[in-house]
Formats: sequence, C-alpha cells, structure tokens
Amino acid sequence: MSTDLMPNRYIPGEADVPAREAELISRRDNVLGSSYRLQYRRPVHFVRAEGMWLYDPDGKPYLDFYNNVPSLGHCHPEVTAAIAEQASRLNANTRYLEPSLVSYAERLVATFPQELNRVVFTCTGSESNDLALRVARLISNNEGVIVSSYAYHGTSAAIAAISPNLGDAVKLSPFVRMVSLPGPEGVPASQAADFFETQVRAAIIDLTRRGIGVAALVMDSIFSSDGVWVDPPGFITGGVEAVREAGGLLIADEVQPGFGRTGDHMWGFERHGIVPDLVTLGKPMGNGFPIGAVVGRQNPMERFGSTARYVNTFAGNTMGIAAAGAVLTVIERDNIRHSALAMSNRLREGLEAIAERTSVIRGIRNAGLFFGIDVGLDENLASRRAAALRIVNILRDDAVLISTTGANEDTLKVRPPLICAAEHVDSFLKSFENALKKA
Repeated sequence: MSTDLMPNRYIPGEADVPAREAELISRRDNVLGSSYRLQYRRPVHFVRAEGMWLYDPDGKPYLDFYNNVPSLGHCHPEVTAAIAEQASRLNANTRYLEPSLVSYAERLVATFPQELNRVVFTCTGSESNDLALRVARLISNNEGVIVSSYAYHGTSAAIAAISPNLGDAVKLSPFVRMVSLPGPEGVPASQAADFFETQVRAAIIDLTRRGIGVAALVMDSIFSSDGVWVDPPGFITGGVEAVREAGGLLIADEVQPGFGRTGDHMWGFERHGIVPDLVTLGKPMGNGFPIGAVVGRQNPMERFGSTARYVNTFAGNTMGIAAAGAVLTVIERDNIRHSALAMSNRLREGLEAIAERTSVIRGIRNAGLFFGIDVGLDENLASRRAAALRIVNILRDDAVLISTTGANEDTLKVRPPLICAAEHVDSFLKSFENALKKA
C-alpha cells in the first residue's frame, strides 16, 4: 500500500515550473494551509472551462477525463443559467415554504426504488455520509461500521474515521472493521460472493463479541478508492444480508457511481440488485454547486427526525435546488445514461485494442464511464506505482487529465464527464496509447 498521501502531486524542485506559475505557487504557499496539495508533477493552471475542456491562461485546452464533479461538463449552460436566475430572485433555506424544494425532492425520489421515499438535503457528500451514519447508529442502537479496506467516504471527523484511504495519520475509529474485496485478493468471480460474505460475517462476530454491534455497512458500489472493483454484480448481496440480520443498515455511498455514471442504471447499487436503507449523494448532484442529500426508507428517516434535530442552514437552499433540478432535467431529457453507456463501450473497446498492442496494461475494469486500468507488469509494487504516475504526467503534458487510485496507486482512474462524445473518446485513446509508449 502506498504511504504517500498524494503520490501524484507537485514537489518543489522536482520539475521546471514557468515563472508565472512559480510566482502563484509561492503566493499560495504563503497563505493556504499545508493540507492543500497541487496535483501533477507540473501543476496545471486554469482560468476557464467549457464542456469537456479546461483552458490555461494561454488558451491551451486540456481534455478532462478525470473530473466527475461537473458530471454534465464544465460550466453547463443550463445549470449555470438556473443558478444565476435563482441567485437574482431568492436564496432561502428549507425552513420556509418554497415550491422548488418540494418539486425537486419529488423528482429525485422518483428515480429511486419505491422503498426509498424520503430525502434530507446536505451541502456535501461528507455531510451526507455523516448524517447517514448518525441515522444508522440511532436506528440500530449500535456503533460498529464495516467498510472496504481502502474506502474513502469523506472528511468530517466521524467519516474520516471510517475512511482508511486517508492514510495512517488519520486514525480509524475502534468501532470500524475493514473487509477485503475479492478482486484485489485474486478471488475468482464464482467465489466472490462467498468470499465477501465471509469477510463481513467475521467483522460482525468481532464487533458483537466486543459489545459494539453493527450499525452499518458503508459501501461505494463500484469501490472506486479500492481500485474500481466493480464485478461481479451482486457479489455484495450476502454481506448485506448478514449486516441486516445483525441489526445494521446498508448505506450506499453514491457520490461517485450515482446519477447515471454506470450507464445501465441511474444508481450504482442497482447493478447489485439490492435496495439500500440509506443512500448518500454529493458532488455531481449540482454539477459542482455544493449540494448533497441522504435518500432513505421512511421508517429510519422518520425515527431519526422525531428524536434528533438536524439543522443545516445552507443545505437545500434554493440556489442548490435550482442547480440540482437543472442537472436532473438534462440527465432525463437528453438520455445521458444511454450516451454514457455507448461511450463507455467505445472506450472499453479502444482500451482493449491498445492492451493487445502493448505490454503495459494488466487489467481493465469499468462500470459505465468509470474505469480502472491496472498498469505495470513488474511484481514490485513501487515500480508499478511509478509507472502509473509516469503515464498520468505524460498525459498531463499532452493536455489530457486523468489520475490514479487503488491501495498501491497503480490503477489509472478514468472518469470523464458524462457528456463525452466519440471525438473525445478517440482523442483520449490516441493520447493514451502514445503515453504508454513513452512510459
């Protein structure tokens, strides 16, 4: 496992940086907290964006095949217009009657299975997971949480404590148990479900014996931080059943796989044929505007609401609702899921063809437009990680943006905005193959 908190970062003195950017970096370092880090060996500097493209001060376009926050592309005109119009008219909180809040809530829950019919709004995915965890602990009367071994679920104190991805310096809660995934362990697909269920049941036994009990299994349905281990669909089902038998809830973190990212479905958990108890939303919901939500079953949501106050002044404000409403309109009207699935198939076919022509790619995994590409054939983990970082930074120098993921950071993370078209996919594939040759 990589111990570097951000392997693909700018390290002063390791790369030549133009004077303009060097001066900005100096000013930045003199005022921002040291937890901020610049991505890529040579930092990128952008002044505007549109659709699939980010532009530097000289007007050079960079193809964004990394950023899932603007799920409909950068500065989407309809989303931007909705935010601007609402800002010029009213920005109020959820304690006042306002019809757009109710209308959007109705539209949102209509995209979920009928069991999930209540929603509470937040500002971020971290807040969503924090609230969902509070609900699960209240309903179960337990404290224990089960997560995958390299999960990331957010930055609040409670959620950082269940996010092993954040590094050894961020201490995990003693109430957390990590489970291994079948994919990284090399377990065959036919044995994946049994393997995962066995891991979960062992965690439940340990938590129960220690008097902690199980409040929740928290999972990102494509396990993106673990390296995008998406298959086989349904392998988590037995583990989910075990948690429910023990009195716990399933929290599906849909910040990354949700809103049509997987193509086949609106929500990532649908690939596994399950219905969670609570679903958490964030990032792509407002195409970059800070809005999130917890969608859940009526009983736990009402029990929480009747016994605990949840006051979040800015959550569900009318500007955020306007942004989210515009995003949902575009997804549904323009059949974004269908086009995302078509582009994911095109990208997958292109990557497989490249893999046949090169000896760098070990594996390709995807659910819709979220890809994990394992690189580096060397058995040495450090060598594989170095190869992945070289490829990412060669692409950066070719004005194409991706990143890395996984415990060893040797999996390339490719997740373009859902509006990407054939010409974007083909352009990426050309640059990617060239990068592999140079790496």
